[in-house]
Amino acid sequence: MADDDVTTPAVDDRNPAASGDAVTEEKKLLEYAVQELPAHAVKELISHEVCVRCIFRLFIIHEGIYALISPTILYSIIEKATEVEAVTTNSSQKSEVKSSICSICLGVMQFIYRDQTDILVEKDHAADFAMLVAESVKEKYHEIASFTLEVSLPTLITENESVILSHMKKKYASEVWFQEKFSFEHIISVKDALKLSITPSLETLLGVKSSVSDFRIRLTYEHVDAPSAENRMGKNQCNKRIKSGNGFVNETVQSGDVSDFNFQLKKVGQPCHMILTCSTAPVYIGGRYLKLSRNVSQTRWIIDDERKGEASVEELIGENILPMCNGDGYKFHAAGREDIDVRMLGSGRPFLIEIQNARHLPSEASIKEMEKKINSLESNLVRVKHLKIWGSQGWSLMREGEAEKQKQYAALVWISRSIKDDDLEAVSSLKDLKVLQRTPVRVLHRRSPLDREKIIHWMKIEKIAGSSQYFLLHLCTQAGTYIKEFVHGDLGRTQPSIGSILGCRTEILQLDVTDVKMDILNE
Repeated sequence: MADDDVTTPAVDDRNPAASGDAVTEEKKLLEYAVQELPAHAVKELISHEVCVRCIFRLFIIHEGIYALISPTILYSIIEKATEVEAVTTNSSQKSEVKSSICSICLGVMQFIYRDQTDILVEKDHAADFAMLVAESVKEKYHEIASFTLEVSLPTLITENESVILSHMKKKYASEVWFQEKFSFEHIISVKDALKLSITPSLETLLGVKSSVSDFRIRLTYEHVDAPSAENRMGKNQCNKRIKSGNGFVNETVQSGDVSDFNFQLKKVGQPCHMILTCSTAPVYIGGRYLKLSRNVSQTRWIIDDERKGEASVEELIGENILPMCNGDGYKFHAAGREDIDVRMLGSGRPFLIEIQNARHLPSEASIKEMEKKINSLESNLVRVKHLKIWGSQGWSLMREGEAEKQKQYAALVWISRSIKDDDLEAVSSLKDLKVLQRTPVRVLHRRSPLDREKIIHWMKIEKIAGSSQYFLLHLCTQAGTYIKEFVHGDLGRTQPSIGSILGCRTEILQLDVTDVKMDILNE
């Protein structure tokens, strides 16, 4: 049967009243499919402790639902169809063959594994194994719209399969059955076989469909006895991955004579350890924040185990939102940043909180309640507005805005002489002024030494009553402009600067961001 015709209906042979007819039909399909299998080749695979489901895989037999039929029935089908007498000669030997760990799949397709507490778990049916997976998922996640199943396997599986395939090719390549029934290109991988086996049952048990989904169920198999390929293969051998219709098949390639091939199959006495993890795509909750203190950093700022500032915007917002989503953690993203001593006023700065592995998607009403909660914190250091759930596109748009949009500032400036009316005109007449800024001295320890050209779109000076050497500088600049350095010149590293324009020494005393003009994360 072609791979596109693979079907795995949710049938369980343990319940004859519900599924007996279906199982009988599937058994007939399997019996018919294995009638022409070469008995001597099957016998050899069994002697190398290859499980019956892997035998079906290697002979490209996908008819029926063999993963949902017990190994006892599967072996009886193999024995009946191929008359493999050696397997049935001794009942104890027969039992031992069935219970041994498959030398290829390491128990994966036998549904035998050790869990995270090192307890041995054995299931005869894919349906039983799928039930364990579904129950584990339901314990923590209650809102699943769909799921994607991911499987990670140890390389020992592909290495052992490569050894088996190469051995079979060397020994039987001249026989007709090998040429007709043993196509490397169409062998379904252990990973894909496992997915096909349990996905239908998982869909039924979870009540949702498998698709390209934000919710991922991941089965990670690891084997403690897995040696490296170099230790198991000769020095003149290497593994070459060949793309097939269903995945990759490893074929052993040798630089020497093929007749020198040494059949080395790593037998294992224990199954894999299996770890089940679930994760969801990040949930993005964003809006605009205002920072009202000159002693609050944007993100956690800790140097030599000592915190700088009394808090951070990141923590004040993120640690209040995280419990609402029941997530594992969060990341804070903002459209630019201000220094710890710079307030963020006016319309606020756009931000996103990325909630990792959120188990609960909050409602619009709960988001509004969270906004009120943050704004009513006793510290009154940070406020938020326009809080809402965003898709991942919000992150991309915000990053674009960080580099392309405009920001407005208000700076309290000291001048080394008295301010004149001509100074007001000289500054306000400058439009779209190009400024070349070398990386400021204060950030050279963490930023590359580069020259950056920025634009000052407009400026105006506001006099302060009763003071001739202090004024407020209002300006609108391209995002990413270093405002402090534009005011005092940074030892000539910023040209021109307010100091060079006015022809005197200037210092910045206080700075506030008053507006961040961006088209996203607005109400």
